[in-house]
Amino acid sequence: MKNSTAILTAFLILAVTSLTFRLAMPSYSPDMELSTDLFSTDRALVHVKKMSKAPHAVGFAGHQEVRAYVVGELEKLGLQTSIQEGYTAGDWGNLSRAQNILTRIKGREKGKALMLLSHYDSNPHSALGASDAGSGVATILEGVRAFLARGIQPKNDIIIVITDAEELGLNGADLFANNHPWTKEVGLILNFEARGSGGESYMLIETNRGNGRLIEEFIKAKPDYPVANSLAYSIYKMLPNDTDLTVFREDQDIEGFNFAFIDDHYDYHTVRDNYERLDRESLAHQGSYIMPLLLHFSEANLENLKSLNDYNYFNVPYFGLVAYPFEWIWPMFFLSVVIFLWIIYLGLRKKRLSLKGIAIGFNPLLLILLINGLAGYFIWPFLKTIYPEYQDMLHGFTYNGHAYIASMAYFSIAVCFLVYHWFQKQSVANLLVAPALLWVIICGLLAEYLPGAAFFIIPVYALLAGILINSKEEHPNGLLMAFLSLPALIIFTPFVKMFPVGLGLKMLVSTTLLSSLIFFLLLPLFGHYKIKKALAYLFLLLFTGFLIDAHLSHEFDVENAKPSSLLYVLDKDANTAQWATYEKVPSAWTSQYLGEQSGTSDKLAKKTISSKYSTGFSFVAPATLKPIAGPDLNVIRDTLMGNQRLIELSVSHRRPVNRLEVFTNKINLSSATVNGIALSQYYLANRRAGKLITHYISDNDPTLLKLTYPAEEQLELTFYEASNDLLTHDLFSIPARPENNIPMPFVLNDAILVTKSLHFE
Repeated sequence: MKNSTAILTAFLILAVTSLTFRLAMPSYSPDMELSTDLFSTDRALVHVKKMSKAPHAVGFAGHQEVRAYVVGELEKLGLQTSIQEGYTAGDWGNLSRAQNILTRIKGREKGKALMLLSHYDSNPHSALGASDAGSGVATILEGVRAFLARGIQPKNDIIIVITDAEELGLNGADLFANNHPWTKEVGLILNFEARGSGGESYMLIETNRGNGRLIEEFIKAKPDYPVANSLAYSIYKMLPNDTDLTVFREDQDIEGFNFAFIDDHYDYHTVRDNYERLDRESLAHQGSYIMPLLLHFSEANLENLKSLNDYNYFNVPYFGLVAYPFEWIWPMFFLSVVIFLWIIYLGLRKKRLSLKGIAIGFNPLLLILLINGLAGYFIWPFLKTIYPEYQDMLHGFTYNGHAYIASMAYFSIAVCFLVYHWFQKQSVANLLVAPALLWVIICGLLAEYLPGAAFFIIPVYALLAGILINSKEEHPNGLLMAFLSLPALIIFTPFVKMFPVGLGLKMLVSTTLLSSLIFFLLLPLFGHYKIKKALAYLFLLLFTGFLIDAHLSHEFDVENAKPSSLLYVLDKDANTAQWATYEKVPSAWTSQYLGEQSGTSDKLAKKTISSKYSTGFSFVAPATLKPIAGPDLNVIRDTLMGNQRLIELSVSHRRPVNRLEVFTNKINLSSATVNGIALSQYYLANRRAGKLITHYISDNDPTLLKLTYPAEEQLELTFYEASNDLLTHDLFSIPARPENNIPMPFVLNDAILVTKSLHFE
């Protein structure tokens, strides 16, 4: 291939790759003056700004203010609201008093209703919740306003539920799904969420059966920028992450769609999840979903959305969602096998292929997978060794994470070009057989074990066409080969970024391996390049440049602040106090309290207050005793009932607190009730791992425990009572955090923690 053609096609490949990302979501431009019957991102942003002024987790001062704001905005639209209030503990033993906001728009006809769903609470204790999920509430408020501005009464009722306590264990959703009569009327749910402050909004289906009818109706609604694929939901179902919608699916068999953006994950659950850092295009993307779907499903038949059939689906820029039934998976796979074998047979018969040349073709493929696989697997542990402070970003995605993704993608491509440069004396046709066989095997395994990813077969057909052309022509048309590269670029390149963004930089191995696999699909074009060595050096240069950029930006600063944590832990039993932190590399602000006597505490580590990643204290140091009151433990009843012992006690608080965690020794609890809520036998037997309950407290409410257990066993209860007021308490003079620090998310922080135990012999 002429160098000029190679350069032209290389630019085409880069352009298509760039457009694949750029066209996935709408662009943002100021639109406050947009027609009132259309969704305006700027009008939605007004709501986000109002709701994200202060942390508003359950029990915090801002919680009531945000609830009042949402109620007021719904009532401005002429809707009558109500508050559903009650205790619930969900499936994780996280108790809270949730206060859901409910309203509905009356439809013309009787039948199943459409529900719009999001949550208004933020994560404890410092998160501002602009994205998670202020953006979701704002999307619903603006979408409903624009819908009502059209002056058309919908066919179906539209129920609007803004839940509470989602961050604590989907408690508000549990309260509504299992206790409110409107639940029986719901036919479909649209849930708006966020797990970061930017990026594309992914559509993820929640269904207990097949997705066929949901996909058909989603396509009919014609959203302009659908970003969805059946692989993403297959992976989502394997992960421990849930949304409010999951409760409705599991408990009431109600299906629906999640819409959530997950990029810029470093802002998730932090004080930096604020109005300024929310990506305007991400909010506009949510708006591009809600309007067409609201218009379609408010008129659609919601009685018959269940299906036994599953679809494979993926999005293509400009064309929307492409879908086909699972029944096609095996025929499409076997057809690829037949075509592959037929091409090999023709090539060998016409001597365009040789067994020796095919065998040699496996060498570069295996060498590339080995180098790039090892590089991707070890790069994150290596980076944490060089930059140990990365360990304090508990979700595993650093501020410069995108630079690492880009650098490893470029490294992988450089390796591919360089290795195939070493084998350029071999015919391209022979070199293509090994990648084709690998891809056919991958697709067979996916068809059997992960059918949601079976659409991967489509670029393989383009690869097989490339082999056929190369086995007939020694110098095929470069533009034709570039055209055959389009399916691989459109379908696979988003995954290069999606996996490490969604799962953390530990998944950089997915970036290196996927980049390699995409390169194999483009080999019918790249195999003819005479400038492979030059391109290898170019991509190595890009790899080095992004790696240098990542290094230059690895330090924390005001914009990219270090997560830090500090707790004062008072042990009432031993009458001792300690400073404690979750930081692996303590900041200067934290270190002033740890000193040289810092170490770890086995006692604290054994009963670490709950956190998303089961994070334990890393350092503790002696602290001065302060006159801080502990919980008041009042045994109301202690009696035997046959071979069971019944304990009833009340835990009240002599200071303002936010959270109470109760642990037990290893004991077989027969039953447990907390504030009138019975904990499930499944939770007691399988999920609690020593923890009995976490009570996220509102208005300093007491915790009422009722426990039964075998009379011959001995019960030990340990109480961890926490208040998030360490930085403002009169007994302490903690200096404000420096601007290059933020409270560490996912753990108890800025807290006074008092521990106390109670034994029943």
